[in-house]
This record gives sequence, C-alpha cells and structure tokens, in this order.
Amino acid sequence: MTMKKNKKVVVIGAGFSGLSVASFLAKEGYDVTVLEKHSLPGGRARKYEANGFTFDMGPSWYWMPDVFERYFSQFGKKVADYYTLQRLDPSYRIFWQDVPMDIPADYNAFKQLFNELEIGSAEKLEQFIAEAAFKYKVGINKLVHKPGRSIAEFIDLDLISGLFRLDVFNSIQSHVRSLFKNEKIRQLLEFPVLFLGALAENTPALYSLMNYADIVGGTWYPEKGMYEIVDAMFKLAVEQGVHFKFNEDVKEIVVKDSVAVGVKSSNYELLVTNQNTQCSISDFKLTTSTFFDADIIVGSADYHFIETKLLPKAYRSYTDKYWESRVMAPSCLLFYVGLNKKLNNITHHSLFFDTSFAVHGDEIYTSKKWPTNPLFYVCVPSVSDNTVAPQNCENLFLLIPVATGLEGDDEKLRDSYFDMIIERMETHLKQSIKESVIYKRSYALSDFVGDYNAFKGNAYGLANTLLQTAILKPSCKSKKVKNLFYTGQLTVPGPGVPPSLISGEVVAKEIMKLS
Repeated sequence: MTMKKNKKVVVIGAGFSGLSVASFLAKEGYDVTVLEKHSLPGGRARKYEANGFTFDMGPSWYWMPDVFERYFSQFGKKVADYYTLQRLDPSYRIFWQDVPMDIPADYNAFKQLFNELEIGSAEKLEQFIAEAAFKYKVGINKLVHKPGRSIAEFIDLDLISGLFRLDVFNSIQSHVRSLFKNEKIRQLLEFPVLFLGALAENTPALYSLMNYADIVGGTWYPEKGMYEIVDAMFKLAVEQGVHFKFNEDVKEIVVKDSVAVGVKSSNYELLVTNQNTQCSISDFKLTTSTFFDADIIVGSADYHFIETKLLPKAYRSYTDKYWESRVMAPSCLLFYVGLNKKLNNITHHSLFFDTSFAVHGDEIYTSKKWPTNPLFYVCVPSVSDNTVAPQNCENLFLLIPVATGLEGDDEKLRDSYFDMIIERMETHLKQSIKESVIYKRSYALSDFVGDYNAFKGNAYGLANTLLQTAILKPSCKSKKVKNLFYTGQLTVPGPGVPPSLISGEVVAKEIMKLS
C-alpha cells in the first residue's frame, strides 16, 4: 500500500469514466488528481441553470440500475445513500403517425400490448426476452469487464459455451424480424441501437441485451435530475481522497523515453459571475500554466483529441487514417427549453417515430447529411420533478440524432429544426407550445467540439458494430507510452453511462497490475 500511495495518478477529465477510475485507484491508495477543463464535474453530463430552470445537459435515460448499485457497493455504499430513484410508468410514450402508444412498466401489460399489435407475439416476446436476459447476464458480468487487450481474455467457459447464444454474428435487425412482423414492434425493439449505436442491420444481436434493460430492468429517474449521479460519484471520489482541479485545460502530455512524466495545463479564471448563465470556455481568461508530474496518466477526455493534440506524433498509437475509418455513433442537435405553462397529456420520455426510420437511419450512418424529416426524442423531467422548473412551468429537453462531422452547424439551421419538431409536437399534443417558450438554448456538433474536444462532434462515441467491439476498439492502454491509459466512450466497453462507470473500473484494474 505504501508503494501505491507514492504513485501519482493524473486523470484528464471528470466525466463518468474519469470519476470512476479516480475513485477505484484512490481506494487502493494511489495519489489521484483529476484535471477538469470545466468549472464542475460531469463532462457531457453537466447541468446548468437558467431563468429558474435546471437542465441536465446530456444523458437523460436511467437504465441498468443494477450497474449503479454494483458501482457504489464496491465502496461500501448504496445508491440510496446519495439519491432517490423512482421507476417511471409508463416507461415512455411513442408517437407514431397514427395514435400514440404508452410503454408500460409492468411486464405482463407489455406482453398484452404486443399481442394487441400482433397476435401470438407475446409468446415470441418471452423467447426474445429469455435470450436477451442471457446476453445481459453474460454481457454485463463478463464481456464488458474485459479490457480488450488480448483475445486470450475471452477464453472463458461461460463465453465459449454461450458463444452462439450471444448472437454476435447475427444482426439485431435480422434477430428481431425473424420473430416479429408488426412494424411498430420492430421499431420499438430496434430504436435503442439506432439512437445510440448504429444501423440495426450492422449491430450484433448481442445488443438485444439493451431490450432486456429497457423492458425488464425498467426506466428510472433520480429525483432532482441526472446530475445527482454525477454529484454522488463526485462526493464518493472526494471521500476516497481524490483531488480535483477545475478550470484546468490540459495542453500537453510530456513524454520522455516512452514514459509520460506529467501534463501541462492552463488554468482559467472566470470573467463573468452571473449565476443564471451557463459559462463556456470563452468566459474565462488564462491566468497560469501548471505542470503536474505523474507516474501514471489516464485520459478520460476524448481519445482522439488526447492522441492527436496532447501527445507528440511519435507516441500516437493510431494514424489519422485509422480514425477516419471509424464508424461513429450519432451526434445530436439538442434544445434546452423552458415553457411558462404546463403541457397537457405529456410523459417524462417521449419518442416521436412519426416519420421514416429507414430514411433517418440512412441520413445518420450512410449518406451522412442533415436529416430531412427526423425522428426525435423529448424529455420533460418537470412531469416527474417539481424542482427542475419554476412553478407552473415546464422543462423540455429535445434531441435529434444527427450524423457526426457535418458542416453548416449554425443558429439558422438549428432554428429551422426547432420550428420543425415543435410544430410536430403541437400537432400530436393538440396544443400550442412555441408561443409559451420563455427560454431556449441549442447545442450541437460545434458545441461538442468546443466543450469536449469531441472527435467529429460526436455525442456517443463509436458505433457498436462487430468490427468495433472488444479488442477491435481503441486500446485502453497506449501502445507507445508505457504508463498512459484511456477510459471512456471511445474505448472499452463503449458508449453510455453504465459502460462509462465500468470503463473506469476496468482501467483501474489494468493500472493496478503494474504495481
């Protein structure tokens, strides 16, 4: 333990994976310092307040509650020690071209819904869920905890014996469509991978584990918002002895003879102090430059940015050609909206599937252009939580999945999409919305680049294709710098909040092997 206490670790970035790896290492006695570019922890899951509204800036779905419980339990804690969860019922509402559909939290009611859509589909759903449950059990307990550095890691009895049941060589689309003929059922089961990963025909059927998480695990909400998770993880990290330095923008990883000896960082001082304004990096001025020496460095910021901007070229593991060939999960166009009234007949989560899945999917992943008539998602946390909006007001989070690397991201374009989806909402909800907007902020590709140095403005990392799984992802350990590691959505196990928590744990264990 004494040797570990003498080992200095610098973690770049205080997002979910950075908080996770820092806490696990500090628990084992390492001297851990986290450097964060922004003024608060959370990364893409930051929050901000404006005009009495509190907005979660990123993740809004709480799935896989068992992963969060497992995380806190490893520190002798429970989720309930930090925040309170409520299960949402309905889990979410889908707006089709005809009538909306509520997705019930109760599994028996869910089966009944399937039978109403397609006679005999409840029995097929049982088969589908049984297979998904196996994939979830093996996937979450086995696959996602592999560091992905060697094929030998997968010489595991459970993995080998269940190889075909894991369905890694079949697509989620063919798997779903072999069982169900109803188009609404198909879209309901395929949407998690379309929104967060890749086209259903290019995503392994292994990811039906997401359907198990949705249908059986349920959709939950932490009271006061998703930032409560960040706050809990931050408090836990401090309890473990992690040191945090905010407004520290890392500019260089200093490498000598293939060993990282520290990082150079610029410190920023806030120029404006308006509590109701979300600050960007332009609101700060450079005050000092600092060198942080380290025995081990963990990059929890954007992997591509660290590789191409912070490291000398000789020490990069991957070429520009490699990065350009990666298949990216979507970026997104977001709107944070405050209304001066309550909406009628709205749920916490709503999916607007009233246009073509195929066309929008092609525009995200194949033709890669701004969508013509997109699917979109709406979160209204004020339906469940009266702390996130002023009295008799509504808090809206709107999301349109878009391709990465798009040009032409400006306010005029964003406003045209806002008008488009608000008009569709008004039609479906049969009430006015736009005239009640008292606050609006947009957020898209250029913001992801500016705030997070996100490769091609990505929001979710790499697509979950077969050729970007496990050992085929960017490695969690540098191939050329002996003591440099990576964690987060561009390495193992992949995008999403639960995988980010696990990513930090996986990398911490790899680091511990060195000591």
